[in-house]
Amino acid sequence: MRAIAVLTSGGDGPGLNAVIRAITRQALKRGVDVFGVRWGYQGLVNGEISQLSSRDVGGIMGAGGTFLGTARCPEFKDPKVRRRAIRSMNQRGIEGLIVIGGNGSLTGALALHDMGFPTYGVPASIDNDVGGTDRSVGVDTTLNTILDAIDRIKDTASSHQRAFLIEVMGRNCGYLALASGLAGGAEMILVPERSGPPVEKIAEEVVDAYVRGKRHCIMVIAEGWEPGTQAVADYLAAHKEDLGFDVRVTVLGYVQRGGRPSVFDRLLATRMGAFAADRLIEGDSGNLVALQGRKLVSFPLKEAVAELRPLDLALLDLAETMD
Repeated sequence: MRAIAVLTSGGDGPGLNAVIRAITRQALKRGVDVFGVRWGYQGLVNGEISQLSSRDVGGIMGAGGTFLGTARCPEFKDPKVRRRAIRSMNQRGIEGLIVIGGNGSLTGALALHDMGFPTYGVPASIDNDVGGTDRSVGVDTTLNTILDAIDRIKDTASSHQRAFLIEVMGRNCGYLALASGLAGGAEMILVPERSGPPVEKIAEEVVDAYVRGKRHCIMVIAEGWEPGTQAVADYLAAHKEDLGFDVRVTVLGYVQRGGRPSVFDRLLATRMGAFAADRLIEGDSGNLVALQGRKLVSFPLKEAVAELRPLDLALLDLAETMD
């Protein structure tokens, strides 16, 4: 290949810039031109594409977010729109595309591959829900951000003898809630992969923590858990006289997506970016780079996006034991 392009799509997260940097410099080292696509698939369709030099990606590895920008592009599901994207790349002599993102973004990469345009994926989803890989770029930093918040909230919760409902991201996957809750010593973790318990049972857990003499009660809730954080908060507020603890709610929201990437994410992003560049240039298409154990391997996009990476519910049982 003489030229490839790279884009970031969907939700942002820490480590994306490190991936872009690694792809660019690895490809340039091999004598291949690199083009950066602004604003994800939307920019690909609109032709917002510019060539990148080694200096263009200098100093970005430690920055959060993505300097290329990202956006949702639901119309990319239309084959006519994808043909416009392919035409946009062909006009610039681009022969392959690396897509950095989660399941939706990688589904778009697979669709381009199925239309005959060479693509390769890099998993970057803070939910850690991409199939085939043990870890996606951005997960480690996000977990450390959440854990720092849990530790800080626990300090004030203990000082005032309060129960806190801490909502974290995870619309369809409870990995962030499970991992941070287990590491943060939460009294209860609620994830979409396991239904219940009813709000009455949750209230009993708060009372139990109080009776056991705890100075706080921390519950970590994934945003996709049903019936939802607000339903729990409303029930507890209606029965506050019976709980022992005052109850507060903290929704961490988009603070989880930002910040400087951790050492682990910078290393993973650099390894994955260089690996993806090499594989695409060598003609590998329709796959993504996956971390399996300590090794990077090429994994089929079709299998990766077929279903979400399953949550290890044994860790949820362990968390209940650690309570």
